[in-house]
Amino acid sequence: MASERWEAAAFKARVDEVLRRFVAQEADGFAAIDPLLGPVAEQLEAAVADGKRLRAAFCYWGWRAAGQPDSDALLRAAASMELVHAAAIVHDDLIDDSPLRHGRPTVHVALLAALRHQSHAETSARSLAMLVGDLLMALAGQLFAASGLPAAYLARARPLWSVMARELVAGECLEILRTGDAPDTEASLKVVRYKTAKYTVEQPLLIGGALAGAGPRLREGYTAYGLPLGEAFQLRDDLLGLFGDPARTGKANADDVRGRRPTALLAETWRLASGDDREVLSDLLGRGEPDGEDLDAVRAVMHRLKAPDRIENMIGVRVGEALDALHELDVPAHSAAALTALAHSAAVRLS
Repeated sequence: MASERWEAAAFKARVDEVLRRFVAQEADGFAAIDPLLGPVAEQLEAAVADGKRLRAAFCYWGWRAAGQPDSDALLRAAASMELVHAAAIVHDDLIDDSPLRHGRPTVHVALLAALRHQSHAETSARSLAMLVGDLLMALAGQLFAASGLPAAYLARARPLWSVMARELVAGECLEILRTGDAPDTEASLKVVRYKTAKYTVEQPLLIGGALAGAGPRLREGYTAYGLPLGEAFQLRDDLLGLFGDPARTGKANADDVRGRRPTALLAETWRLASGDDREVLSDLLGRGEPDGEDLDAVRAVMHRLKAPDRIENMIGVRVGEALDALHELDVPAHSAAALTALAHSAAVRLS
């Protein structure tokens, strides 16, 4: 970068270019195997076309905060975090049967067009989407390994990849296993922690730090900063999922209610609800495809009980914890400024 000042747009452009070139080359090689694979190759590229690139940014600043300089090789390693995210999103959309992502059809929906001639087109499209997610995860490891960083640096960070994958899959499994259970805030927060918080902030920071040779105290600080901030990120996502503007979020805002997902927002609503309120919620949530009126009714109950305010407070507390932990760390001023800006970008957003 030309200066030490954190320029989010410039960083995003660099990561976008790395991903575009790398995935385009891989998609071309994939499609060259057989013309039938063209639509699948297109979805590989579509899956990485959008994003804020927060995970790459946290990996990058995990490296920089440990005293290392800007590096194109490190940028490629950091960009691999976005391929992990893309894989997780493809699988998550498939599991949740979500129709939209970034305002476009999700991978399993988009692939239906290539399978209209099949009698079981929907099942086949879902199978193809699963494989797209699997390939994206494999490509993440490839981009990381081929980043150009010294082998000794990569070896320091490689064990963290298995931890990241294990925790991410565990969180997704917990969400599936807890769906339909009686809402419970602590259980929901555990899902948040493992499904999103760790691989969004903590693990990218730790991987960047490991690449840079960060010491134990700095790594502990990354966790103290990263875990609460990652939780704040997902709690904001839960609010946006039901109360956000779909034109901004790019996602359908019925997904959490339709799927009865174990969100902290629903759990706090349930905790605050009276017996009558719970009867109303049970009726609304029990409907297979809630329409606009049903969603409005759920929102009305939540607002009356001030559940969104509770989640906003939880977000604020966690951002405060993250920034307090950051202030305790002995890191370069430009790194502290960037991580402070990233904390606000992750937790205070409209999409």
